[in-house]
Amino acid sequence: MKFLAVTLIVHRPDPVTGVLEPTHDRFREVLDNAVLAEELGFDGFGVGERHERPFLSSAPTVVLSHIAALTRRIRLFTAVTTLSLLDPVRAYEDYATLDHLSEGRLDLIIGKGNGTAQRELFQVTPEDQWDRNAESYDVFRRIWRQDTITADTRFRPPLKNAEVWPRPYQRPVRVWHGSATSKESVDLAARHGDPLFSANVTHPIEPYAELIDHYRERWAHHGHDPARLTVGAGTAGLLVARTSQEAVETYRPVFEANLAFQKETGLPVVFGTVEDFVERSSALIGSPQQIVDKVHRYHERFGHSVLHVHADAGGLPDSVHRDSLERFQSEVAPALRHALPDPPFPWEPVHPVP
Repeated sequence: MKFLAVTLIVHRPDPVTGVLEPTHDRFREVLDNAVLAEELGFDGFGVGERHERPFLSSAPTVVLSHIAALTRRIRLFTAVTTLSLLDPVRAYEDYATLDHLSEGRLDLIIGKGNGTAQRELFQVTPEDQWDRNAESYDVFRRIWRQDTITADTRFRPPLKNAEVWPRPYQRPVRVWHGSATSKESVDLAARHGDPLFSANVTHPIEPYAELIDHYRERWAHHGHDPARLTVGAGTAGLLVARTSQEAVETYRPVFEANLAFQKETGLPVVFGTVEDFVERSSALIGSPQQIVDKVHRYHERFGHSVLHVHADAGGLPDSVHRDSLERFQSEVAPALRHALPDPPFPWEPVHPVP
């Protein structure tokens, strides 16, 4: 199994202290976390893309390019690239450049994105967002594989024998499809034979498991090799402590502050207590053995070979979060790497085609 540390670069007051750090400091924190993730042995670092409050992740290619300059080994992920909002030609140019600068360490997770504010910012409607996502991906995918492209597009000017530069480093780049609850993303992934990354954050396991089951069905329908099917999954939180009691009590102030925020802003409350959150959500909060056991339970239902955890402290003291990441890599990850399979493709960069 491979492990990613992921950030959406949320920028809101600390849920426990109420302090809002300066924007500059928040970006520096992301860079420091990426370097730490590589030092600790994580296999990938992901940066989300959002175009609305409270996120600072509107330019993931810029952030990931800086991270590429600071690191040497760790793979760089988008989480997710919101292709429904983007011109696929411009997106290709940015990501092909990033792939060269990182020497072939780029993986993309694409998705339509969510949020009314960012849809309105880009004049995308709920009715056309899925068509935009599918069209953008088709064009993006073809540009990566073809030296010239002709496409009769609906949502951008048509392309006729168009050349787009630079030509890619990885041929092709690996593209995952991120999905929270939508079959449209799952169908698109299965049709193209691409890996799926389940958000697996907001709800208990079953809605996500049902989507993964649907993905397997559609994968078989399209005639793809079952041995190549690949699933990744997210987690709702991380705190690895010496004992379960220590983990729960340390995490309790963070959970209660987030719960108060959900109630204040009218967000739906799915888990009413920290104990319920630890038990029924995908959060990895507990002793090392408890977390190993929980990932195994999810693996039995998902069959996933990649797992992401939060790169950010998210309200925990920085020292506690770092200790948790270190304990995860020293006591949890080795057991899971030994017991659970890796994805069925090379993880290290493939030498480019001349």
